[in-house]
Amino acid sequence: MTPSLIIACGWVFASTIVAMLPMRLQFPPGVVLLASAPVLILWLGYDYGWFIGVLAFAAFVSMFRNPIRYYWRKWTGREVSE
Repeated sequence: MTPSLIIACGWVFASTIVAMLPMRLQFPPGVVLLASAPVLILWLGYDYGWFIGVLAFAAFVSMFRNPIRYYWRKWTGREVSE
């Protein structure tokens, strides 16, 4: 098992634990997980090929779809419902 796969599994467990926290406590660790995901996805793609990288990216977008949608609307100047 490569280090990238071990860290990816740890990332998944950490994301699951963060998702179970109350909303006010999710933000700081969630930002760290959100920021570290692209590096980890690229690392997985480098180790296992582009197809696994695409699958990892799809899983990431699926997991963080609401924060991504929120910030996309905020950055593009659209109405943000809170």
